Amino acid sequence: QVQLQESGPGLVKPSQTLSLTCTVSGDSITTSYYAWGWIRLPPGKELEWMGAIRYDGTTYYSPALESRTSISRDTSKNQFSLQLTSVSPEDTAVYYCARLKGQFHHSDYGHISNYDIWGQGTQVTVSV
Repeated sequence: QVQLQESGPGLVKPSQTLSLTCTVSGDSITTSYYAWGWIRLPPGKELEWMGAIRYDGTTYYSPALESRTSISRDTSKNQFSLQLTSVSPEDTAVYYCARLKGQFHHSDYGHISNYDIWGQGTQVTVSV
């Protein structure tokens, strides 16, 4: 059974960096053709794809967030991480990590419906 679990601080101050980690069990983040993404749900808004890291370590980002977003991985721990810099209250959201399974072209990584397994999500609030 594949499971994803987000972890990280629930409160971040404005202008600081938000850092979250997704721990994957039951699957390997290096499995060929898979990608692992970060998606968020701001209050009152729609799900927003932030970026993904492919099985070979290649990263892809939403153009809207690319200047502030970084996704990395630790294959020894089967984890991948998100960093979002210079946060503001508009970055308050539930943050999810998710798996994209299959031979998708990277242009399809932003299609949220392609992600088949999700973590439970973690609330991150940006506030003083």
